[in-house]
Amino acid sequence: METCPICFKDFQLTELESHVNKCIFLNSSDANGNPKKKRSISPPASTFPSQSSSSASPVKKQRNRSPNVDKAMSFVTPLAKQVQPRSLDDFFGQNHVLGKDTVLRSLLAKREIPNMILWGPPGCGKTSLANVVQEICKENPSKFRYVGMCAANCGVKEVQAIVTAAKGDLKFGRRTVLFMDEIHRFNKRQQDTFLLHVEKGEITLLGATTENPSFSINNALLSRCRVIVMEKLESVDLVSILENAAGRLGIRIVQNGAECEGINIEKSALEWLADTSDGDARIALSNLQLVLQHNTDENVLVTVDMIKDGIKKSHMLYDRKGEEHYNIISAMHKSIRGSDDNAALYWTTRMIVSGEDPLFIARRLVRAASEDIGNADPRALQLAVSTMQGCQLLGMPEADVLLAQCAIYLARAPKSREADSALAGAKQLIANCKGPQPSVPMHLRNAPTKLMQDLGYGKLELGKKRTYMPAGLENANFF
Repeated sequence: METCPICFKDFQLTELESHVNKCIFLNSSDANGNPKKKRSISPPASTFPSQSSSSASPVKKQRNRSPNVDKAMSFVTPLAKQVQPRSLDDFFGQNHVLGKDTVLRSLLAKREIPNMILWGPPGCGKTSLANVVQEICKENPSKFRYVGMCAANCGVKEVQAIVTAAKGDLKFGRRTVLFMDEIHRFNKRQQDTFLLHVEKGEITLLGATTENPSFSINNALLSRCRVIVMEKLESVDLVSILENAAGRLGIRIVQNGAECEGINIEKSALEWLADTSDGDARIALSNLQLVLQHNTDENVLVTVDMIKDGIKKSHMLYDRKGEEHYNIISAMHKSIRGSDDNAALYWTTRMIVSGEDPLFIARRLVRAASEDIGNADPRALQLAVSTMQGCQLLGMPEADVLLAQCAIYLARAPKSREADSALAGAKQLIANCKGPQPSVPMHLRNAPTKLMQDLGYGKLELGKKRTYMPAGLENANFF
């Protein structure tokens, strides 16, 4: 179904053009040139919140009534969805991009929506920001049309249908904002579908991704969009989000066990939930929902001790194929190189508890043992290889201490990058060679047959000094 930009009624896409022509005729001048009484082009009353004589704005009034929160604390709709922000004032965190006087906040406050790629970890507020943009579009239905899609369950044909409708709306001054969640699930060729239409201004693209756009998004598309980098939420932001959710559900937040009538929750309990969510607001709100579903009494005080046993700190951001995978293994290797045994153990443990393949960690330890320690302590390589073999024999979880022992030893061992640096120098010399690579000197060649002996293989000419480098490279020094 598509919406008519004149009367805002829904029609099938095949009927839309015919209907729009009728709408234009009904709102144009009559045969005598006298203007007809124009139909109201306001959207149906249900589009806007009801207004009273109060001076409060419609949006503020609607927010105070908490229209998204299920009645009687029902969680048919997940709590994280119920309390999604509807305005920038309701949005918590990400102050580096949405704080006071930031460019993006100023643009959205002016109801200007740029092409954006929102990049950040799960639960940091990407879809929440898209929801704020959707509310902006709802406030201006004659100017904006918002379409939300997810690349996980749609294809190019659906996008093309939206673009076709957007071109029709644009003729009447109505812009289409297309939100594409999980945009990285479209391959580079599928992403080309957006390219021309974004460049022409036929759609405004709002994409969300947890993957690094440098690798997952078409470079040509990136150059036409602002990349908004969103970060894990701080615990203080998560507490604010949880307090907001509790307030909208009518739950009192109390200090020091001061229980009142109804459902109460200690602020320290909210702080505990925030601290165990690893910067993910969706996890924090889901845990709060579990707490409320478990405690169904009409009068109850929810404390930290009541929820600790039911909710464990089990969530930790770690994608074994994504950027965090490479960030953490790099941090471990650099900590070993910097001789920081605490940091080396910390990053190794982060990978272990996140479920990383122990052999992947062990292989990197073998590399570090040769690259960064080398001949300063040859036993380091022996230990690293033994660690990898031990991981193959034991598997997890028993192999965790092997990895920890090896990481600590490598961090504390003396360091020598001589072998790695010399190898790089030799590679560079070979790569920069002009013409064919120099031949192996005759006296360095084997002579297993009489013919090869007759040709001079293995013989050093009289009066010549025995060298081991090719001709012309006798003075090369990689150390």
